Amino acid sequence: MSIKIKFTSEKPRALIVAGVMSGTSADGVDVAFCRIAPARESRASKSSNESPRIQFLAHAGFHYPRAVRAEVLRIMEGAPTTAADLSRLNWRLGALYADCVEKAAAKFSLKPALIGLHGQTIHHETTPHKFLGAPVRSTWQIGEAAVLAERQHCPVISDLRPADLAAGGQGAPLVPMLDYTLFRHPTRNRILLNLGGIANLTAIPAGASIDSLLAFDTGPGNMVIDALMQSLFNKKYDRNGAAAARGDILGDLFTQLWRDPYFAAQPPKSCGREQFGLAFAQRVKKLARKSAPADLIATATFLTATSILEAVSSFCLPHLAPHAPTDLIAAGGGTRNRTLMSLLSEGLDELHISLQPTDSLGIPTQAKESVAFALLAWLTYFGLPGNVPAATGASHPVILGKVSRR
Repeated sequence: MSIKIKFTSEKPRALIVAGVMSGTSADGVDVAFCRIAPARESRASKSSNESPRIQFLAHAGFHYPRAVRAEVLRIMEGAPTTAADLSRLNWRLGALYADCVEKAAAKFSLKPALIGLHGQTIHHETTPHKFLGAPVRSTWQIGEAAVLAERQHCPVISDLRPADLAAGGQGAPLVPMLDYTLFRHPTRNRILLNLGGIANLTAIPAGASIDSLLAFDTGPGNMVIDALMQSLFNKKYDRNGAAAARGDILGDLFTQLWRDPYFAAQPPKSCGREQFGLAFAQRVKKLARKSAPADLIATATFLTATSILEAVSSFCLPHLAPHAPTDLIAAGGGTRNRTLMSLLSEGLDELHISLQPTDSLGIPTQAKESVAFALLAWLTYFGLPGNVPAATGASHPVILGKVSRR
């Protein structure tokens, strides 16, 4: 990417950066430490248009306290609340993120010079909604960054999605910048899959430039499965996909769910709990109220797998180099669901696509998104754009986020 818009006089340099991520599953916080440095200069030109170099250092995951998770989910699902409680939750999460970074830093004996904070998405609506007489698109991630900056004595880059949204983009996905930086290949097509609460794909043709990426949310990842597990089994998630493995896929139910217009919509597109949250899970239960609970989990798991495989077939493969071999590289909490991964593996085999986790390429599956937000923070700190307009639909590259300093 050639555009450079400086807001700091500092020349890009190597920093240890902590990326802090809370996903749409709202199950906790991931903290990743990386050493990020500028690309090596060309001997001929003494300049470089290559991507930064990222050295993964460490990762730690932390669960939300039960009461915090319950309140986050309640707010995310649109439950009535007050301005006071929203403010309190913002500050409570800021302190919690600071606790997590402190514990991880102490565990690994690392001190970040910069932090990238994703925050907790509580609303993401990219289709205009008429509000107070005008159409409004909006996204909101909370978790007070000033608390983290004060306690860690370093700058914090937060609120990373709005700049892309303001430029006409979806504000998501933002991980494609990392996907391109770490995983592009000169002779192999690469498809990157993140299986969080929402599933998303990044398609990178062999030898492509960053302007040739395709990225979008495919629909639910773990979100519907988790909601049904909580409701039907009083469990946070389907451990190892065991409940799905016991159940049968309900064909009629799947057919009704598959009619949701999101699945056929063309990229760029993004989604969240507004489309596939509690209301969607309740609809699943209502449509199959007399069915065995395990059958609902099996059908929800099949819905996730099918939406991903259909997106790969319909949107990604036509975008890729036609004669190059293709790898799908997966990350996120859903990679621990053996039933889901088995369904994906079978479908990808039919498409002649190999499946492997990001672990095989040096990034733990649970750490990828937090590494991505460490990279975005580094780019922002040195005045470089972090969105990929080809992925988000933005009209131009933008510097992402806001800076909190002690």
